[in-house]
Amino acid sequence: MKPVLVSGMQPTGRLHIGNYLGALRNFVDLQNSGDYRCYFFLADLHALTEGPDPKTLEANIVNLAADYLAAGLDPGKVIIFQQSQIPAHSELAWILNTITPMGELERMTQYKDKAARAAANVNAGLFGYPVLMAADIILYDAAVVPVGDDQLQHLELTRTLARKFNARFGRTFVEPKGLLTKTPRVMSLKDPLRKMSKSEPESCLFLDDEPEEIRRKIARAVTDSGTSVEYDPERRPGLANLLELYGAITHMDPATVAKEFAGEPYSALKTRLAEAIAEHLSDFRKRKKALLAKPGAIMKIVDAGSKKAAAIAEKKIALVKKKAGL
Repeated sequence: MKPVLVSGMQPTGRLHIGNYLGALRNFVDLQNSGDYRCYFFLADLHALTEGPDPKTLEANIVNLAADYLAAGLDPGKVIIFQQSQIPAHSELAWILNTITPMGELERMTQYKDKAARAAANVNAGLFGYPVLMAADIILYDAAVVPVGDDQLQHLELTRTLARKFNARFGRTFVEPKGLLTKTPRVMSLKDPLRKMSKSEPESCLFLDDEPEEIRRKIARAVTDSGTSVEYDPERRPGLANLLELYGAITHMDPATVAKEFAGEPYSALKTRLAEAIAEHLSDFRKRKKALLAKPGAIMKIVDAGSKKAAAIAEKKIALVKKKAGL
């Protein structure tokens, strides 16, 4: 039987080109590889750590499901489900909390970074986020989890908790392995030293931006005071960001892209980059518009996937409870 692969994204707003290149496009490639039984979920419980407005969260859930489908995820090949529809996620997270040392969570780099950026909203959910993430994964006996370098620490905690539970209560969980993915670091169009963020719309390329919006944002993107096109991330990060973005979209090495534009002005690179992105996302935009015209149909797909996932999760949580003496 093919190994199980699990991953998800948070419904916290419109996806941008960094989300697509770093995760969503890879989801579709993994689905189409035929190598795995894929489970892709809408991580709405995780999204609660940001304190969203309930109506906004509801709309974001539908929007993210539309993104999944528009990008090419096929409910006939993979299971697409909503995390909050399956109580076993929360139940398992609580049980895992009881075997998770505080010190393990206190050293999580992503927690420290988020706490520093949003000191007014350092809630217990944010602190315990990695435990719920571990539950999301091991609940389905995932053997493989696609991760970037910044998520390896969380995955190692997942492996540790699976191992601790197995040692204490008997073999129950698979220890998942990371499937390292090349995740392009797409930086802000206005500040190339910071990652692109949906919280700064003008410096961010959203997947459903219209072509004219893409052209406008890229035309205003920061480059540098030089004139020649060359790939030098340290000295010329703004230009490097555009070259890397072009390379990621066209599957080219950034240095090769720079050679292609050697002798041309920055405006030529920006024009071609905007055209490449607009064209690449053309079918996505059309499919997403059609999907969002029927939000009920989108959620029927999610509900059907959630029922399939729940059937698996309920069997596993029943076994966990029995072994834990519940």
